[in-house]
Amino acid sequence: MTLTRAKRFTIDEYHRLAELEFFTEDDRVELIRGEIIDMAAKGTPHTTCCSNLLGELAILIAGRATLRCQDPIIISTNSEPEPDFAIVKKRADNYLSGHPSISDIFLLIEIADSTLKYDREVKLPLYAEAGISDYWIFNLIKNHLEAYSQPYQDSQGNFGYSVNHIVLPNKSIALPCFPDLSLDLSKVFPGIDI
Repeated sequence: MTLTRAKRFTIDEYHRLAELEFFTEDDRVELIRGEIIDMAAKGTPHTTCCSNLLGELAILIAGRATLRCQDPIIISTNSEPEPDFAIVKKRADNYLSGHPSISDIFLLIEIADSTLKYDREVKLPLYAEAGISDYWIFNLIKNHLEAYSQPYQDSQGNFGYSVNHIVLPNKSIALPCFPDLSLDLSKVFPGIDI
């Protein structure tokens, strides 16, 4: 019996594949713990929520931070996820010299319907292990925001967040990076009649 092992890629190898045009323009992939993962297609509710959130966050953080939408971030030498949103520190070069890394990140946000399990079971521990202080999931199945904070590691070596705050779509929530700024969720969730 022959055992086969999947190839795990570093970020440098992943970028080299892109340079060699291994991926097409239509490929939507991200690197998670060395694996190249196909990203799910976005349905109408996801797209609408994304557009709504982009508009609201851009106004809220204007001049104070940089908002990145579905762009790569560097988590480790083998993980370059593409969260739906990242609020990151402003940099003079606007990240031309490289993608944001852990020290640049204020808040990561995913919008989830078909990807809810993946965003909770794969991305959440990845972000917690990296020490990302705040992670939000816009849960489009239950129409609420899951606001995670305070990353930790349990006695079995698993990573997670010790605080999970559920925020209903008719409420507002302060941005953890800028507590003087509040996001009105009724302007974000698609098709919610408040």
